[in-house]
Amino acid sequence: MDQDSQTFTDDDSALVYDLENPWDPDWPADRFYSDAVAAAETVLDVGCGTGSMLHAARAAGHTGRFVGVDPDESMLARARRRTDIEWVRASAAELAYAEEFDLAVMASNAFQCFVTDEELRASLAAIRRALVGGGTFVFGTRHLQGRAWEEWNPANAGNLMLPDGREIRGWYQVERVDGPRVTFTETTALPDGAPLRVSGTTLRFHTPETLNPFLEEAGFRIQDQYGDWRRGPLTADSREIITVARAQ
Repeated sequence: MDQDSQTFTDDDSALVYDLENPWDPDWPADRFYSDAVAAAETVLDVGCGTGSMLHAARAAGHTGRFVGVDPDESMLARARRRTDIEWVRASAAELAYAEEFDLAVMASNAFQCFVTDEELRASLAAIRRALVGGGTFVFGTRHLQGRAWEEWNPANAGNLMLPDGREIRGWYQVERVDGPRVTFTETTALPDGAPLRVSGTTLRFHTPETLNPFLEEAGFRIQDQYGDWRRGPLTADSREIITVARAQ
């Protein structure tokens, strides 16, 4: 294909996500979630993306009920390569389950997509309803103090070769920082920098002091919070908030 005539579709974006984020049980964050899933009989993966976490758990022999939920149909199209898992197109706030799961998880910092207070409250309430009493909600979010967005700039651009032989180049550019809310663009381009696709996203960063009251209001009790994926303590230098919360 002539690179000048290339397009970059939603399906391409889902493929790139899979290529750049393979599930690796030896990686501390992935291991944290894999261990939690292995110990549960029924699992709800909120913001499941391409389903790689549940795919890996099923391949490892887990026979319990798995449900993956995501609002992006192209991501779910890749997730549906496995038919022994339930895949549902919905946002977290649209979840319609009632006391059906032992465990709910949100991997890959998907929790940060809850930008407004209203969205956060509605989403947490729906996740709480989906869990049995005493069920567990496990998720991670980048700590505000880590200022991770300062690394999201074109200087960190990288190239990727797709399976069909196309080469692309990608980078992030922060557009606005409004307190804990960071708006940025993701550009996918040809190797010479000519853009193929530009998409915008806003993420919300938290501290324990801003996060925990929302969880408690929704009916969760904080069981554990860590500052890294190896279960280290939250400190003044932590870049992550990893939360294990129990449904009251």
